[in-house]
Amino acid sequence: MLFQHIYDKSLAQASYFIGCQQKAVAAVIDAKRDIDTYLEIAKANNMEITHIFETHIHADFLTGSRELAKLTGAKLYLSNEGGKGWEYEFPHQGLKDGDKIQVGNLSFEILHTPGHTPESISFLLTDNPASKKPVMLFTGDFVFVGDVGRPDLLEKAAGIAGTANEGATQMYHSLQKFNALPDYVQVWPGHGAGSACGKALGAVPSTTVGYEKERNWAFQYANNEKGFVKYLLEDQPEPPKYFAMMKHLNKVDRPLLTEVPALKKLSPEQLKEALTNGMKLIDARHKTEFADGFIPGSINIQGNNSFATWAGWLLKYDEPFIILAAENQLDDLTRKLMRIGLDNIYGYVSAPQDWTKTGGNLEKAKVLSLQETKELLNNNNVQLIDLRGAAEYNAGHIANAENVFVGTLIDNLEKINKHKNVIIYCQSGDRSSIGYSLLSKYGFSNVSNFSGSIQEWVNAGEPVIS
Repeated sequence: MLFQHIYDKSLAQASYFIGCQQKAVAAVIDAKRDIDTYLEIAKANNMEITHIFETHIHADFLTGSRELAKLTGAKLYLSNEGGKGWEYEFPHQGLKDGDKIQVGNLSFEILHTPGHTPESISFLLTDNPASKKPVMLFTGDFVFVGDVGRPDLLEKAAGIAGTANEGATQMYHSLQKFNALPDYVQVWPGHGAGSACGKALGAVPSTTVGYEKERNWAFQYANNEKGFVKYLLEDQPEPPKYFAMMKHLNKVDRPLLTEVPALKKLSPEQLKEALTNGMKLIDARHKTEFADGFIPGSINIQGNNSFATWAGWLLKYDEPFIILAAENQLDDLTRKLMRIGLDNIYGYVSAPQDWTKTGGNLEKAKVLSLQETKELLNNNNVQLIDLRGAAEYNAGHIANAENVFVGTLIDNLEKINKHKNVIIYCQSGDRSSIGYSLLSKYGFSNVSNFSGSIQEWVNAGEPVIS
């Protein structure tokens, strides 16, 4: 058996390439959209991809399953569980609980494991030449390392009322199937630490059934369904706004994108015309570079592992946009964006000087040190805004800070007082740079960014309240 774990750090998302070397055939589970990765693995190992599996209709990324099927001729094997409203709307081979699929000498048994979503399934793998006992379980968003999939996304992100409690109850009962598996079975989940699909995901890529039974919080509620449901639903992180679109696009028949698109470089004149017409500009430079000189109205989303997530919060799928980034970043950023379906990139520029060449001026951010922040906070005419998520804020924040999550800041601009000195902060300064750029874009000139944020505040021994 050939096994490869493919991990996208930007979305903390795992996919899998599993091949039968004797028969030279392979399956891919939960493919990301830039599918050249799997084609290269197949070519390097002289294998043909014949089977494409998905664990569920994903909300956090746009799968590449259909693109991969188009280029390889492989067959799609997708869940037919979940009932009305949870059917994939394009041709596929439907899978039900107890079904078995052969990939060469490998066997995959289907387990219906609802909870995260009604149609969720897991794949139990047996490597028949080695043993007749199962060896691996691919759980998708069912069981993670140290956590289980959140059941509230359908309600919070997709707006399907009443599904959170029902999903939590389903998750409780699905865990009984997991609990019945041999302790030695390896568990390979669909996400790792940093994913918004759970609240306490572990950082290691895999685990075992036995380890999770001992250490995963969910199995400590084996005889307490009510307590399990309550704990599972509380303090879940805010689901990114783009999740609803992913649920839709992963379910319906949509246009396919089989290769990473090349971006068009804009001339200074093209940039000026686009910005004059209201097109959004995403500045992917480091926050300190942005603060030192940025194009008015641009939004600072640093080109790190959180780039796609924040782009998904702040960009609309039907609007073109521009990227400001170094040439050597473009392929990586384009891949990050296409993984959540943000393909409507009008073009790029590589430096803010493309704006000044047309006569435009750059702006500088008002950045505060710890000492400057403390001095300003002694002034009664100050509004302090904590841009972190609600659970982070509740765990500990600076006294008198108001919580306005940066992902929903544009929808809550009325909460920002234009008649006071406004100080914003987050955990380490990344989100507050996004927040500063947004407030600047929408006309707030009274805002300063405490760049060290709560991390520097706590490290200096300053108090927090919870």
